[in-house]
Amino acid sequence: MENYLEINKKSWNAKVEPHLKSNFYFVDEFLKGRTSLNSIELELLGDVKDKTILHLQCHFGQDSISLSRMGAKVTGIDLSDKAIEEARSLAVKCNIDTEFVCSDVYDLPNNLDQKFDIVFTSYGTVGWLPDLEKWAGVIDRFLKPGGKFIMAEFHPVVWMFDDDFKDISYNYFNEKPIAETYEGTYADFSAEIVQEYVMWNHSLSEVMQNLISKNLVIEQFQEFDWSPYPCFKHIEEFEKGKWRTEKFGNKIPMVYAISAQKKSS
Repeated sequence: MENYLEINKKSWNAKVEPHLKSNFYFVDEFLKGRTSLNSIELELLGDVKDKTILHLQCHFGQDSISLSRMGAKVTGIDLSDKAIEEARSLAVKCNIDTEFVCSDVYDLPNNLDQKFDIVFTSYGTVGWLPDLEKWAGVIDRFLKPGGKFIMAEFHPVVWMFDDDFKDISYNYFNEKPIAETYEGTYADFSAEIVQEYVMWNHSLSEVMQNLISKNLVIEQFQEFDWSPYPCFKHIEEFEKGKWRTEKFGNKIPMVYAISAQKKSS
């Protein structure tokens, strides 16, 4: 769809204000020093002190700032100009020098000229991108030789179900764009916003094969039967900070994570 960027930018701009006010993003606690990063990605990232990190699709920058607090030099990028504006404001309030760039992922080579030790992306990102070969090419473009790509993402099995987890309504494989209208937002189901959006379901093989084809060697691949976020309907917290669907419990994967290294030559 030629206008998917325009549709999705408008959608993400609409989300910024209700997200800032939501408990989901706990901005007041964040300003006091609480990290927004989860154990899944922290274990893969390891010690990032003095590392340069490119954070793709950073929303309003909490993870980017959290990485900066750990001693990294971070550049966050996002399609939403409103989100980037708030990210810069949040960084100032946190007294952190995280850099933010407003750019679509695919257009980033025209807006940034740097190589990074780590490229990072997490939770609800690749579904907004139609072409994962091009995505993997951007990762390759910005990684130093020997650099790491770290990814944590919702499992494609989750996206097969309708919002109530009653029926399998969507194809596991990337069959076609999914264009729909949604009321509320994952951070606040009661938020008074109505958004159009365009997304794509990407299978695990599509994600991994495109990374492999762009000089990246997958070193770790993990699947988790829980989500670190209560961003789905009919979900329950079975341990602190860990959620599963009421219907399926631990029977389906909720999240996967990848660590890959760029070949040195």
